[in-house]
Amino acid sequence: MERFICVHGHFYQPPRENPWLELVEQQDEAYPFHDWNERITSECYDPNTRARILDRHGCITQLVNNYARISFNIGPTLLSWMEESSPATYAAILDADAQSRRLFDGHGSALAQVYNHAIMPLAHPQDARTQVLWGIRDFAHRFGREPEGMWLAETAVDDATLELLADQGIRFTVLSPYQADRVRPRGQAHWTDVTGGRVDPTMPYLVTLASGRTISVFFYDGPISQGVAFEGLLADGRRFADRLLSGFGHRDGPQLVNIATDGESYGHHHRHGEMALAAALEQLDARDDVSLTNYAAHLERFPPTHEVEVVQRSSWSCAHGVERWRSDCGCGVGPGMHTRWRAPLRVALDDLRASLSERYEDLGGELFVDPWAARDDYIEVLLDRDGRLESFLERHVVVPLDHGRTIQALQLLELQRHALLMYTSCGWFFEDLARPEPIQVLRYAARALQLARNATGRDDLETRFLDLLARAESNDPRYSDARAIYEREVRPEVTGLEHVAAHFAIARLSQPYGEVERIGAYEVVQEDEVRSRAGRAQLGTGRITVRSVVTQLESRFEYAALHLGDHSFVCGVRIRGDDATYAELMAIFEGHFQTADFPAVIRAIDHHFEAEAFSLRDLFRDEQRRILDRVLQTTMEEVEASYRSIYRGRVPLMHYLSELGTGLPAPLRSAAEVVINAELASQLGTSGPDPSRVAALLEEAERFGVDLDTEGLGHTLSTSIARIAARISKMLAGGYEPLTTFEPRHAGTLQRVRDLIEVVDLVPFEVDLTSGQDVMWRLITEHHGSLARRARGGDAAAIRWLEELTRAAVALDVAVPVAPAAAPVEVAR
Repeated sequence: MERFICVHGHFYQPPRENPWLELVEQQDEAYPFHDWNERITSECYDPNTRARILDRHGCITQLVNNYARISFNIGPTLLSWMEESSPATYAAILDADAQSRRLFDGHGSALAQVYNHAIMPLAHPQDARTQVLWGIRDFAHRFGREPEGMWLAETAVDDATLELLADQGIRFTVLSPYQADRVRPRGQAHWTDVTGGRVDPTMPYLVTLASGRTISVFFYDGPISQGVAFEGLLADGRRFADRLLSGFGHRDGPQLVNIATDGESYGHHHRHGEMALAAALEQLDARDDVSLTNYAAHLERFPPTHEVEVVQRSSWSCAHGVERWRSDCGCGVGPGMHTRWRAPLRVALDDLRASLSERYEDLGGELFVDPWAARDDYIEVLLDRDGRLESFLERHVVVPLDHGRTIQALQLLELQRHALLMYTSCGWFFEDLARPEPIQVLRYAARALQLARNATGRDDLETRFLDLLARAESNDPRYSDARAIYEREVRPEVTGLEHVAAHFAIARLSQPYGEVERIGAYEVVQEDEVRSRAGRAQLGTGRITVRSVVTQLESRFEYAALHLGDHSFVCGVRIRGDDATYAELMAIFEGHFQTADFPAVIRAIDHHFEAEAFSLRDLFRDEQRRILDRVLQTTMEEVEASYRSIYRGRVPLMHYLSELGTGLPAPLRSAAEVVINAELASQLGTSGPDPSRVAALLEEAERFGVDLDTEGLGHTLSTSIARIAARISKMLAGGYEPLTTFEPRHAGTLQRVRDLIEVVDLVPFEVDLTSGQDVMWRLITEHHGSLARRARGGDAAAIRWLEELTRAAVALDVAVPVAPAAAPVEVAR
């Protein structure tokens, strides 16, 4: 019997970028990380590129790239973020696909995905086609090959969707067993009903479409997939492997046990799930009676022997088909909640899409040979704006365009991109409109509306859109409906070039911007500047050009920005005038400022810059936070000093109260909490913390019932370990030639590793050791053998390196090979 196993991970995150900046801004809920993408990368995407395999003592023996031995898809919008923000993880994922081709007969394990996770059966046919085309071309650009399979968002499917995939050369997709309707052996007439999940998931099936095209479908094993996602199967790698083996049936012929879950199960939803996956794959790979494979390799070797018809308009996450994304079907609703808002939200977006499409066709017809073919091909520009825009325009415009018409063409194409993004499925998935995901699709709609205004000069679509949004009722008592959410949460974020100019002018007073500065999707060029200081106050005046990198729209501005200290900023921006008027205006500002008549400066800003005045509140979020952190630093130091004085003077009393068991009064507990967390952060943030002091602080925290900032402190200690690991890598850079000598600085650095690990053993929270473990595993793997040989020959440097590396490796739980040495090696911590 030929038995095969394939584990598929669907790696995807809801899009989080600011549609105007095209950057993910800080998200407080992701603390201590900058944003959720960064957090989940740290917990899941990156650990799966170097998952630990442990020996029976719990020590690391291997680091493996899980992606190379599983099947996976990663959303294009997530990969785009990862390419910029986590390039090492991104590169390791691309390399894993190359490795999988070597492992699985030339077939890569990566699957493409429809571009921005739209529910395909609900998409307009033009949009569905673009989703498939963009997904394929994004994949080919990144992985260097054409995709063989494609993942459908929420596995939402119908025959029209399968026709699109087959038409573009996609060989297969993966569905839930509950999406199979009926099956039959190929060449036979009789169909067998398999609804309700009764399909045999251990073989591929062929779908014959109305056009005569065909496409294969794999149905994943439902119960095992459910066990991974929701039943704790990833708590133990051996148990996971055994459960996969249990999926084989007793029929003759080749069998494929395949499972599919959200890839975030392996590390984010289930802590250390990537280790359970690695352990299971390792155990399965070592067996003679089963082989790991991927879908494409299996399909090549074992073509479908049976046909299937799929349940139309079905998905893996809605028992009602695709109603979760267009009606109040009840899926995903908590107690006291409703999803009556889902239908009117989709109606509003469908209506907006129709209006935007009409204007795109009308104006785009003047510019493009075929507006919809231009949109399909626009993915090439998105993947390389600088390198491909010119050739794109040559292919698609009716006649060569001047700069103004080029801007208009790009605005129209961006309008269409955001009209696609506003259908991202996450907007309907959860229970309420006021969540970040529905707000994100409204942000895309707002950007599309802005681009429509700019491209056409008409401003008549938003009113109707808001009227339709008013029909979508929110569960959140802060908002009556989607219109209120749009007006309070989305409209204030709409960004024009003047906002970018004001951001630059204000931020330049507090940080050293260059003469040419990139701010998200905008480029700012400083053309003239005068800066003055009087005590804590600063005045900046100047001229700048702001240009959208995306649409090439640009404007030249004059500005005046005043900082009176702390959070008090006032800024005015206007379109650039003539030189004489500008010089006169700057003289007025400078005159008032030099006499310290700051109210007169503010009045002059109000008078001469008649548009809205800007303040710190108008800065983009990350820069706003940086300035506020600086403003608050002194204040927080003063507050901490006050709490420290209270705490230090009351420690004996607090000990007495704790001994009596009466508990601390709230003010004293607050003082203890601030001081202990601050002192722990100070200790853990250094490369040489004092273990005895850390232990004493932890003892006080427990005695006084202090709530520790476990996530923040754990992240601080992890960062300290990462710094030491980086220092070791740098110290031993250049082919590790320094291993031929052993110097006091080497001993000191490796000792700091052990000191930090001693502190890790003390703290009552989990600390990420991966950076230190990665470096140590690499050193041990690459150099332990040669060091041991040199040590046996009496090489003094090799003996010391072997001793110190072994001590550090043992501290970090990295397995050390047993090798005779010239001198006994101390391995105790």
